[in-house]
Amino acid sequence: MNWWDSFIAMWYRQVKRFWHAKARVIGTITQPIFWLIFFGIGFAASFRGVVFGRLDYISFMFPGIILMTIFMGSFMSGISVIWDKEFGYLKVVLVAPSSRKASILGRSLGDATIAIIQGIIILIIGYPLVRSINVVNILPFLAVALLVSMTFAGIGILIATRMRSMEGFQLIVNLITMPLIFLSGIFYPIDTLPIWLKIIAYINPLTYGVDASRILLTGTGSLNLMTDITLLIILSGLFMALAMHQFEKATID
Repeated sequence: MNWWDSFIAMWYRQVKRFWHAKARVIGTITQPIFWLIFFGIGFAASFRGVVFGRLDYISFMFPGIILMTIFMGSFMSGISVIWDKEFGYLKVVLVAPSSRKASILGRSLGDATIAIIQGIIILIIGYPLVRSINVVNILPFLAVALLVSMTFAGIGILIATRMRSMEGFQLIVNLITMPLIFLSGIFYPIDTLPIWLKIIAYINPLTYGVDASRILLTGTGSLNLMTDITLLIILSGLFMALAMHQFEKATID
């Protein structure tokens, strides 16, 4: 019960904390909409006549925009670890007579829950623009979204637990997020990339989430669905295990 209580408490805290931050809620929803409308419609005109696996450009990009929203929400969850360090809450968690692994797992799942809710909102808002989306596969898509969320929540926590300041973490985030987004197949097929960039794209976990989502929602992808899901299961389990191990060893500074 101690393990379960710690898990539920941290999950609930993350979800409640997000919904009380109205500016954060609005910001995380409006940004992907701007990407979809201004970037998508603008590039749709440029790519008119170009076939993206039988899809128009907006239909091609839309699953990736949803995954980008989920990726950013889960990866940025590491920032809350830095805030907890700054304001002393992390010390309370570390000295509490409860499982640290349960706490960090509950925290990660709470952040993943928030990221998935954001993705669902973007899916609902963008659906009138992309009627070709296959809503029958929404449940498998949510499973893929959960795997992507847990993968990047784990990576974000791994980085944040080693950082000393918000500024340092923000610098790392800025250096990592843009390459991960643009080398994941969200905006263009990875098949069109040069060999050296294609190798980097295949190392990127977000690539497999975007491809799996595109296959499920539009029926078209660059890779194989089972390969995508298998790799996401392995990566999410690996990074969450590393994050829990790292948090277990964390000390009070």
